[in-house]
Amino acid sequence: MADKNEIISIIEEKRNLFIEVSDKIWEFAENSFKEFKSSNLLCNVLEDEGFTVYKGVAGIDTAFKAVYGSGKPVIGILGEYDALYNLSQKEKIAQKQPLIENGNGHGCGHNALGAGSLAAAVAVKDYLKKHNRSGTVCYFGCPAEEGGSGKTYMVREKVFEGVDAVFGWHPQSINAVLGSSMTANIETYFRFHGVSAHAADCPHLGRSALDAVELMDIGTNYLREHIISDARIHYAITNSGGLSPNVVQSYAEVLYLIRAPKMKQVKEIYERVINIAKGAALMTSTTYEIIFDNALSNLVINSTLNKIMYEKMLELGPVIPDEKDIEYAEKIRETLTEEQKNYFPIVINQEFKDGLKEKAIADFIMPYKESSHIIHASSDVSDVSWVVPTAQCFTSCYALGTPGHSWQVVAQMKGEFSHKSMLMAGKIIALSALELFEKHELINKAKKELKERLHGEKYVCPIPPDIKPSLNRKNFNQ
Repeated sequence: MADKNEIISIIEEKRNLFIEVSDKIWEFAENSFKEFKSSNLLCNVLEDEGFTVYKGVAGIDTAFKAVYGSGKPVIGILGEYDALYNLSQKEKIAQKQPLIENGNGHGCGHNALGAGSLAAAVAVKDYLKKHNRSGTVCYFGCPAEEGGSGKTYMVREKVFEGVDAVFGWHPQSINAVLGSSMTANIETYFRFHGVSAHAADCPHLGRSALDAVELMDIGTNYLREHIISDARIHYAITNSGGLSPNVVQSYAEVLYLIRAPKMKQVKEIYERVINIAKGAALMTSTTYEIIFDNALSNLVINSTLNKIMYEKMLELGPVIPDEKDIEYAEKIRETLTEEQKNYFPIVINQEFKDGLKEKAIADFIMPYKESSHIIHASSDVSDVSWVVPTAQCFTSCYALGTPGHSWQVVAQMKGEFSHKSMLMAGKIIALSALELFEKHELINKAKKELKERLHGEKYVCPIPPDIKPSLNRKNFNQ
């Protein structure tokens, strides 16, 4: 069994390197499929650390695979590094203040995600090398988690073939191991085409594409009452047809995202939304086209691997915030509503929750519990979980109650507490991975569990084979 103190020592000796990588990616703040600086930085560090790096995997310029070692087992570690649109924010302050107006920002903490996973991969590599152990560790550089479904493309192109198990993590406001599934989704543009005309002089000659979009949105609002409670339908009007009210809009576009616990449910709702679009076109004498953007599967949890991660998290213990960390967290919480302050990303016992009311930052570990509760957000990690046993943990990188995809997250993701929790995640993943190097029977157990959870169902990529990653995709986030 790998010595906890040895792994801690490896990561702490290189802590400045991992923190520098996280902070640089925070500064780059690159969006889906455009993470050229971020991916190059990670590739360069991994090459310097002795990994063999394969760039452009799955036909995606910013996706890569970094490999060290040889033979079995092959353990994968997931890294992400994409930012969000319109979330530019100055670091380490508690006021909304963009660095660049309408610029990008790491409101989901993927700067730390990529760097924390890097720390784990390097620690495993150093351990294998020092102890002359066989086996392979792979760092998967995964772009475009935010609405681009980068990993889904990577799974479709068999990038994870031959991997025995995968570990990942995500910045959060709590320390926990994820024991719940996440929703599948489909994201699609509906583009309506009409006929322009003078809206006052000859409106009867016009056919409004904007009317079609609005009628589609109204119809979908009525549909919401008649779908399962765990489903979600979101939309954004991405093109309203122009800025002139005296012109009948000949073109308009709306982007729809449909989520549900299973892909079959998503597809059923999706077909109903398509019928609503058809109806809107008929009512307005317009035409429409569907532009498929992306999709991803529901998460298949693996309790075998989850319990390993939880044991390692308990073994290491939570990051204990110092006075400076608590002071900053309290200032951030002053910017939150009472409802936000009481928000947790997973279901917890009310008695446990009541005991946290006075805390500004998580200095505790949530008890692990496998739950049928669905996390309504989505992640392309889910597609990986269909083909390889997969586990993920959360570590507390920002103040309790901080909502995801917010300026408050961006401000905190370059802070000292975030750095410490990022390194904690690296240690958890490294120790979890090395447990599998030491106990191959756990891999067999995890694979058996995955097979049982799928009940004979085969993975079908939710993105059609003719759809390719787009550098010109619109603004949408998971």
